[in-house]
Amino acid sequence: MVTSKRATTASIIPGRALVYLILIIGGLIALIPFIWMILATFKTGAEVRQIPPTFFPQEFTLENYKTIFSDENLPLGLFYRNSLIIALSNTLLVILTSSLFGYIFAKHDFWGKRPFFWFILATMMIPFQVTMIPGYLILVKLQLLNKLSGLIIPSAISAFGIFLITQFAKSIPNEMLDAARVDGAGEWRIYRSIALPQLGPALATLGMLTFMSNWNAYLWPLIVLTEQEKRTLPIILTWYTTQHSNQIHLSMAASVLVVLPILLVFLLAQRWIIRGISLTGMKG
Repeated sequence: MVTSKRATTASIIPGRALVYLILIIGGLIALIPFIWMILATFKTGAEVRQIPPTFFPQEFTLENYKTIFSDENLPLGLFYRNSLIIALSNTLLVILTSSLFGYIFAKHDFWGKRPFFWFILATMMIPFQVTMIPGYLILVKLQLLNKLSGLIIPSAISAFGIFLITQFAKSIPNEMLDAARVDGAGEWRIYRSIALPQLGPALATLGMLTFMSNWNAYLWPLIVLTEQEKRTLPIILTWYTTQHSNQIHLSMAASVLVVLPILLVFLLAQRWIIRGISLTGMKG
């Protein structure tokens, strides 16, 4: 028996090492373009256009970043503020509404609960292009066009967020909720003091995914925000790269400045994202 277990363990280790090796190689291949983009921001324009291309800078320089920060037509602070307001506001609203609706769908019974939940899930299957024109007309009627609130209010409720939190909330023991009701706690108190702490990993996952989605959004902000000073970073990046199409080193530097904040957020929160998704997948 002991010998068979040792043989099984010995056969598992090489297989696992092979899987890790393949994942590492695949990860490095996926990272090469991004690493090259970062290194290109420290090269001169001539070196970026050099053939054959160089991977590491032959002449390290920070002039690309100095040029961008000194460009009066590119007030990065203003565009960072716009993107941050939209991303943070949407993230907080989605967390609030998804946690509330998800808890209700998971732990309360009411008339029409199942069809209503199916209807919410069905909205996830509708392409954005179908709702784009009606959404634009609604914003015009509400006078929210060319306002940051026009990107925040319509995105306050997320069908994916409701589904994610509903699946996770099913794991909350009903006995815990019943005990709180016996002690005299109201439904709002139960949601705030018991349900929300239990939903921590799922809410962290949803928050990070929502933040990254709104930070990287391009088409809808391009349609809603028509004034230059109210636009977000992805739109300004396109405008800047178009204006400097023959200066690849500046375009690369601008891209890094746009991507870097969201990359840092992802690196800091990836443990929560993986944990939240894996735990959610185990719920009934």
